[in-house]
Amino acid sequence: MTLAPAGRRTAAVLTAALLVPLAACGSDDTKKDTGGSPASGSASGAPAANLTVLAAASLTDVFKKAGAAYEKSHPGTKLTFSFAGSQELVAQVSQGSPADVLVTADTKSMDKVRADTGTPAIIAKNRLVIATGEGNPHKVDDLKDLADAKLKVVLAAPEVPAGKYSKQILDEQKIAVKPVSQEPSVRAVLSKVELGEADAGLVYRTDAESAKDKVDAVEIPDDQNAVAQYPAATLKESKNAEAATAFVAWLSSPEGQKILQDAGFQKP
Repeated sequence: MTLAPAGRRTAAVLTAALLVPLAACGSDDTKKDTGGSPASGSASGAPAANLTVLAAASLTDVFKKAGAAYEKSHPGTKLTFSFAGSQELVAQVSQGSPADVLVTADTKSMDKVRADTGTPAIIAKNRLVIATGEGNPHKVDDLKDLADAKLKVVLAAPEVPAGKYSKQILDEQKIAVKPVSQEPSVRAVLSKVELGEADAGLVYRTDAESAKDKVDAVEIPDDQNAVAQYPAATLKESKNAEAATAFVAWLSSPEGQKILQDAGFQKP
């Protein structure tokens, strides 16, 4: 066997020794990015990210389901939801609260922060119903019954989308209602009825459906009702613009729409 000269053997050993740590460093870099997630993003092609979504209170239940479905189909993406009345969400955006996506229960609220968002897309619609205690013990049949002074009625506050819609339909029917309280969100109205602190309240159909074991829903005819629209938009200050855009687009996809419509929301 022919041996290489001593100088060549030494050089080869040194070269091999240098290549080992370089290869190890390259391996680590391919496993992580600045967020500690796979740099290649999720299997769906959307980039992995931690997204904060500001969403109207009436979306609480359905967005929890939608979020779980989205995370399952987009490994590496984590959704954190903040639910409140749309007016509160708009105030948070105006004050610069860090978030990636905004979804309100009316277009007017979204318009107030138009300079801070991308182009909104309507992802769903909703309608109001009269929520009563289980079994409708006070026999509420229609909007006119809410004017009964003996009935404890709660409404969402006028600055809340559900409150605006409630005022709109009551004014159009010339029905004067004196609520015992005006709540900061439609979910707060629902809670009052659930707990028996109110006899009736105007909520979205989907809210009543989410609590159907505790409240009854009295339907309001379409010609006396209002249609709530839910716009979704990315926030311009988002540090995860691409991932935020992907989530908003998914809400209008067949999978996202099925989840929304199964919960009682109407097609946009």
